[in-house]
Amino acid sequence: MKLFTRYNIILLLISIFGLALIGYLFYKTQTFYLDKQIDHDMVEEVMEVKEYAEKNIFYEPHEFEDLIVQYKSISNLQKHPVIIYGDTVLYNPVKHQTERARYLRTELSLIGKPYQVMVIASKVEREEQIKSICLIILLPVILLVGVLLLVNRIMIRNLWKPFEKLIENITAFNLSQEKPFEPVDTSISEFRTLNDAVVSLSKKIRTDYQEIKLFTENASHEMMTPLAVINSKLDMMLQSSDLGSEGGETLAELYRATSRLTKLNQSLLLLVKIDNSLLKDQEQLDIKELIEDKISYFQELIQKRGLQLKTNLEEASIFSSHQLMDILINNLFSNVIRHNYERGNIEISLTSHKLSFKNTGHNKALDPEKIFERFYKDNASEGTGLGLSILKQICLKQNFNLEYHYETDLHVFTITF
Repeated sequence: MKLFTRYNIILLLISIFGLALIGYLFYKTQTFYLDKQIDHDMVEEVMEVKEYAEKNIFYEPHEFEDLIVQYKSISNLQKHPVIIYGDTVLYNPVKHQTERARYLRTELSLIGKPYQVMVIASKVEREEQIKSICLIILLPVILLVGVLLLVNRIMIRNLWKPFEKLIENITAFNLSQEKPFEPVDTSISEFRTLNDAVVSLSKKIRTDYQEIKLFTENASHEMMTPLAVINSKLDMMLQSSDLGSEGGETLAELYRATSRLTKLNQSLLLLVKIDNSLLKDQEQLDIKELIEDKISYFQELIQKRGLQLKTNLEEASIFSSHQLMDILINNLFSNVIRHNYERGNIEISLTSHKLSFKNTGHNKALDPEKIFERFYKDNASEGTGLGLSILKQICLKQNFNLEYHYETDLHVFTITF
């Protein structure tokens, strides 16, 4: 949830709660004063009852008044009669309905006899007046709050536009591109400070990245030359007839070590290029054709080890980097051949959205959580431990899904396009 959306929701909830509370308190206050007014009117009615009693007449309200006066004869008056107020209900004979009412009960001496007098006054008309007053006052307030919320939402959206633009530019910023980070022009001091900090940070990151990239490329390039010289010299020495058996074995070990170091250097350099998106030759590729070309390329090695190759290839075309796909398929073939045993099996299947390589092997199921980590390999492997990491990085860059599982003595690598 966005920040200003959450802010607006909180503000809206507070406004609704505040309006409800104010409306409730206002209604209760008006009701309280209504009861006071009705009580005052009923006291005046009692005064009229007394005035009529002096004329030996019992007072009766007019029919159009929502008022009832009831007389009840009692044996004697209290020493200090009190006036009691309360709420009750009243049957209105004119409207033929029961209404909420207020009553006053007291004791009086009328025409020489003690009576309990109860005055009952309807509250309907005055409650309707209160509701009208509440609506007249609260409706404009609700409208005003609604307008304020709308204006507040529009203002916040406009105020946060520089921040959203800044986030958009940060997301679009790419170290591998020469395009610098685009600053955002804003009059808000906090956003301007944030913008300056991001611009400064992006420049430092780009500088550090360029230095690391240059160092990696130069180091890899400089390492390749002495490694090539060492390999060449070792190769010449291995072919020399002057070497003894012990010296030959030592040189052979040195030759294998330098060859492994060369492969490791090439693999690390390739990972750097993949991580930094330096291979961008995007085009429409025929995956079936690429696999068939690789089958021809590895055919001699497959036959030499007596491997049984089964294929089920359908037409499949994707938009991807030709170099990356060539490396990916090449590594898959190298993996299923290198980690297989003599006269083992290889199965390759291809559909329009999935590529699967299966192979037998000396080892049982590998750890699917660690298999794609860099330098992870079993003890018997003579590889660099980077082949599957390269596969993983290529799939991440191309938005493919790479999975490994073990089924019926087969190691299965599945790529979903």
